Amino acid sequence: MPTLKVVFLDRATIPSQIHLKPLSFEHEWVEYDFTAPGQVSERVEGANVVITNKVVLNESNLACAKKLKLIAVSATGVNNVDVEYCKSKNIAVTNVQGYATQSVPEHVIAMLFALKRNLVGYHKDIEAGEWQKDKQFCFFTHPIQDVAGSTLGLMGSGSLGQATAMLAKAIGMKVMFAERKGADSCREGYLPFDTVLQQADAISLHCPLTDATQNLISERELNMMKSSAVLINTGRGGLVDEQALVEALKNNQIVGAGIDVFAQEPADNSNPLLANSQLPNLLLTPHVAWGSDSSIQKLSDILMDTIDGFIAGRPQNIVN
Repeated sequence: MPTLKVVFLDRATIPSQIHLKPLSFEHEWVEYDFTAPGQVSERVEGANVVITNKVVLNESNLACAKKLKLIAVSATGVNNVDVEYCKSKNIAVTNVQGYATQSVPEHVIAMLFALKRNLVGYHKDIEAGEWQKDKQFCFFTHPIQDVAGSTLGLMGSGSLGQATAMLAKAIGMKVMFAERKGADSCREGYLPFDTVLQQADAISLHCPLTDATQNLISERELNMMKSSAVLINTGRGGLVDEQALVEALKNNQIVGAGIDVFAQEPADNSNPLLANSQLPNLLLTPHVAWGSDSSIQKLSDILMDTIDGFIAGRPQNIVN
């Protein structure tokens, strides 16, 4: 077999402490920390395998990649790759699934505890000297809600939704899975979308971003939720109408929100959530729910095994 060229376009998306398993075939390895749109064409030209996390790959920048046989996405979502174009050119596209079934559920539950028990609010009160002024052994400036015994509504029942359900049950929560929005009937084990919104004490989103799920949670849905409920999104930013969420938080329509993903990433201060990050009932993290060291190591192992398998004639995780 001739020496193959493997190009990683955004290696810095995997932290430096994570070990990438060596590939078993003869190859030239080229990696770039990041690749700007204008640099893609020259970097993929001559490559047999291209690895990308978030770099956009489409007809305009792949046309020169005459030797390209595999695009390995080092993530689950492949919306940054023109999958249909790749299929027409016999370029396989793979992704990585099932690597964050511990990390994401723990992040969801951590956000849930932080919001329900107002941990950030109490920390800020101590910083501001409220405890010292109160002169009591404790003080109550924010309501504290128990998580055990409450109900978690899950939108999305894939591996992450199922893993979150398992962890939620382990801490004493009741779990409901929502049927798809607008569905005429419910599958076994699911409840109508609106029913889950109305009855859950917390909603957690784990569905893919598609035309059907864009702004899945907007003004109408936020109005249907309990005023004591929280919304947690570790799925995709576009699942939530961000401006509507800000208004709901300001008007106390829901008690809080934990957001790890944003409509545009990285987000800046033009984003409604970042512009209102000082809201006491809003908890923001920068798309890191998936990112425990063990989770990223698992992702990296699956990624390299997928490339090895493809070259050896054992394709896996193919999405096109």
